[in-house]
Amino acid sequence: MKKLFLSLSVLACMAMFNACSTDVELYADYKDIPVIYGLLDATADTNYVRINRAFSSSNDHPINANEVALISDSCNYPGKLTAYLLEYKNTYGNEYYRTSRAPIFLDTITIHNKDMGIFYAPEQKVYFTTEHFNINVPNTRFKYRLEVLKDNDTVSAETGLVGGADFRILTEMASFRSDPSDNTAKITFKQAENAVFYNIIMVFNYTEKHGNVVEAKQVRWDFGTKSADELGYEEGSYSISYTQNSLFELLSDAIGSDTVVNSSNPHVQRYFDTYPIDIMIAAGGEELYNYIQVNSVSGYSQTVPDYTNIYGGYGVFSSRVNKTKQIRISSRTQLDLYDKPWGFVQQ
Repeated sequence: MKKLFLSLSVLACMAMFNACSTDVELYADYKDIPVIYGLLDATADTNYVRINRAFSSSNDHPINANEVALISDSCNYPGKLTAYLLEYKNTYGNEYYRTSRAPIFLDTITIHNKDMGIFYAPEQKVYFTTEHFNINVPNTRFKYRLEVLKDNDTVSAETGLVGGADFRILTEMASFRSDPSDNTAKITFKQAENAVFYNIIMVFNYTEKHGNVVEAKQVRWDFGTKSADELGYEEGSYSISYTQNSLFELLSDAIGSDTVVNSSNPHVQRYFDTYPIDIMIAAGGEELYNYIQVNSVSGYSQTVPDYTNIYGGYGVFSSRVNKTKQIRISSRTQLDLYDKPWGFVQQ
């Protein structure tokens, strides 16, 4: 039985695979098999695409994947492949058509500070572009097609661009209570065009002072990956709920009994700013969502991936966008935080 080793350094935001079809024969005699990872973000200054190659072995000629993955020549194509993006546009729900925009060619750059791990480091070769991407606006959506020329073959993939002018966080203030309660509050936001799932995180930031030592601290809620169908929906907005005493439960775990010695001689003091809550929402495209759902591959795989949207290769090419907003906490929450035993004081 032959095995395929997908040798590449998976970016943190790409943990698994999605696919739509494949014509690649993995069990044929050895040949280069392209492996591509890319997530387009229209709000980013620079977009990166990993274009690597797989390497294979058989029981008759075994190889150690961990050893081969440490060799850059085993992962990279020599020189620079011709790779570019083509722009397509959809207006008022009609068919996508190619715009007049010239192809966006990708250049190569070497990243010099990759952490050591399974794959070669600290230098990694990636493809990139600093060209802007047109964002989605009402009644108009964009998608981009990646084409990579390798020998006489063209490896390709396409994705709708996630995000747009309407994607924003609506919540202005968070409300919590220290007393036990099943009451809930919501984080609400406008949907991102072409997004089919969201990852939502909320963080409470505060400062802790022990004598002369001052440290930035935080507690966080990670609501996990939620498909659009798993979120609340009302009047064009999505929402997710949290219990109103959750902040104090998290603080209780984080602080423990180390609060104050007595009211006149505080051993620990804590402060928070005017906007102590960060809400972070990542919206992802359909290709990435399917990749996450179908496969559970991390780092490299010793089996054939079940699903990929790369025609003529493997990997995932999709889109994502992140939104962050700092918000206040209610006056009632502030009073509860200033109350014992939390050790918070007004600045």
